[in-house]
Amino acid sequence: MKIIKAKDYQDMSRKAANIISAQIIMKPDCVLGLATGSTPIGTYKQLIEWYDKGDLDFGDVTTVNLDEYKGLPRENDQSYYYFMHNNLFDYVNINPERTHLPNGMEPDSEKECSRYEALIQSLGGVDLQLLGLGHNGHIGFNEPEEAFETVTHCVDLQQRTIEANKRFFDSIDDVPKQAYTMGIKTIMMAKKILIVVSGEDKAEIVKAAFFGPVTPQVPASILQMHPDVTLVADEAALSKCDI
Repeated sequence: MKIIKAKDYQDMSRKAANIISAQIIMKPDCVLGLATGSTPIGTYKQLIEWYDKGDLDFGDVTTVNLDEYKGLPRENDQSYYYFMHNNLFDYVNINPERTHLPNGMEPDSEKECSRYEALIQSLGGVDLQLLGLGHNGHIGFNEPEEAFETVTHCVDLQQRTIEANKRFFDSIDDVPKQAYTMGIKTIMMAKKILIVVSGEDKAEIVKAAFFGPVTPQVPASILQMHPDVTLVADEAALSKCDI
């Protein structure tokens, strides 16, 4: 695992965007695995800025997102479809037909998970997968479990995750309780993985995930086993790590 220490959130975002832009420049028709949440927003803003300057071309890029809430329509401003359009897709020249997310409105979990997994494989897999890190060590919506989940599946969100998400909804009752997510195996099949982490509140889980034992109780710890992982984290997030 390569660790890049950033000064602060802005520096982390720029360094992460550098890695993604290099991937696009080296392979213009690459498949990018994308993440949502507050951490990658700065990275997406930087990519948009470079696109506006003419430094990046998304015309041949294909994207697959990690996850989507089950039962939330695309038009809902908390859906990840809405998030991706609002934070990246609507501001660059990406072909909408090349952007893919799980269909949260498909009620048949088995059908949707099989479709999405098959789609990822049909694209030849993911060239670069962007990840954030949850406070409980989740990546995508792969929550702490007794075993590592394998491929794309429907997950029951843990109470801590629901609590963390309630600030985005009118009430906790409106927070989705399930989501479709790429599984650990699907994520680990990506050729490269880029994980971005910011803030002192993530320092403890960064230490546990990347410097502790590999265990399904800390899903992100499996990344220690991947041959090409880059962690870009600011000083606050790395404050409890001896590096």
